[in-house]
Amino acid sequence: MNRLRQALDPFLLLLIATVALASVLPARGEGARVAGAIADAGIVLLFFLHGAKLSRAAIWSGARAWKLHLATLATTFIAFPILGLIVGRVGIVPADMRAGLLFLALLPSTVQSSIAFTAIARGNVAAAVVSASFSNLLGIVLTPLLVALLMQRSGSAGLVSLSSIEGIVLQLLLPFVAGHLMRPWIGGFIERHRAMIGRVDRGSILLVVYAAFSAAVVEGLWSKVSTGELLALAALCMAMLAVVLLFTYALGRMLGLSREDAIVLQFCGSKKSLASGVPIAGVLFPAAAVGPILLPVMVFHQIQLMACALLARRYGAQPLVEVQQPAAAE
Repeated sequence: MNRLRQALDPFLLLLIATVALASVLPARGEGARVAGAIADAGIVLLFFLHGAKLSRAAIWSGARAWKLHLATLATTFIAFPILGLIVGRVGIVPADMRAGLLFLALLPSTVQSSIAFTAIARGNVAAAVVSASFSNLLGIVLTPLLVALLMQRSGSAGLVSLSSIEGIVLQLLLPFVAGHLMRPWIGGFIERHRAMIGRVDRGSILLVVYAAFSAAVVEGLWSKVSTGELLALAALCMAMLAVVLLFTYALGRMLGLSREDAIVLQFCGSKKSLASGVPIAGVLFPAAAVGPILLPVMVFHQIQLMACALLARRYGAQPLVEVQQPAAAE
């Protein structure tokens, strides 16, 4: 029980509180337009800070493990989307939730938690930094492309328009590049104020979540989703995570990766980024569609944190001489 409490993410409580606020006091009319404008500004700031935090030195330091990085990227952007297409055909949840499950599968990996769990499990931390950072960098381009290709072709949603491309460039890509180019001047400030920057990151995400769920609530979101459907959604998220954990374990063995690199593959390859998913969804999809699409991302976020925290502690407690590969997730 103590381990489960430690695995719970306090940020999830803030997300739940934000969804509750949007459910009780959704932004309407002019308030909705103001909330949307603030959320858009939050997205720009979020990706500007992501670009400023990305260190080129960290990239070069771990880039030599090319086999590991290719395996992680293939898991994130090939194997996971295939799994998402399969799960998206399971009709036990509504169509908008199935669209959200597919969107979840197209997201890049997390950064902070992937690195933290790799460190707890005594894996290759430098390689985890590279894999997770590179996944997020590619996700700015690959996730929208995969959404346009797979979500429209699968019939999950006819949601992506040409204006979304402009949104990706103006709200995600340009701020990210600008932040990274300004790193020589603001990098020191970012490093000295990581805690404050983290609060700004999370505040931006909460703004987007509030605007998204306000629009969804106004459209009748909670009258369309039952408790049984939410439980079914959680079960599907757990099944997806279990499949990917087992897949990354088997892939690590097949490639002959060292224990340390196999741990990186398992933790970086199995995770999906809420921090990237929220703003990308806010740019790609109509306001009323964002809330239902983000539900699977939020549910999977907490499940992956709890499961991977327990798994990392298990790996970290094992004597290194007795382990050649990470044990399969139970």
